[in-house]
Amino acid sequence: MKSTVQSTTNAEPSPIKNKVGSLFIPVTNIEKSREWYCRLLGLPADCEIMNGHLCPLPMDGTSIILDTMPMWGGKEPGGAPAIKTPAFTLLTSDLQGAFEFVKENDIALATGIEHDHWFVIKDPDGNLLMVAKE
Repeated sequence: MKSTVQSTTNAEPSPIKNKVGSLFIPVTNIEKSREWYCRLLGLPADCEIMNGHLCPLPMDGTSIILDTMPMWGGKEPGGAPAIKTPAFTLLTSDLQGAFEFVKENDIALATGIEHDHWFVIKDPDGNLLMVAKE
């Protein structure tokens, strides 16, 4: 039987870039989430809320957009489903300092520091976010 899987060494060019543009995080209350994420990331809490449901955060590198996701379950009673598996990492050069910061700011921890490299927190909507050594 002949395989239909193509080798990645002879991949054909694709019009899709191997570059991540933005990460969307589903939230239920855009104002409350903006305040929480800005406090977590040390950003001014005056980021613009666009179209009543989007809040792009000013990030270095790949951007994060908070979104009530009206097209993807945000209009349902519970809102869009939360991210239950960390899908990306927020970086730190001081893992222990970051861990203490989240504890001091009453940010919910999902794990302790694991393998001296990372830990996971929960945002107000239950989204799991990994904080990892840079």
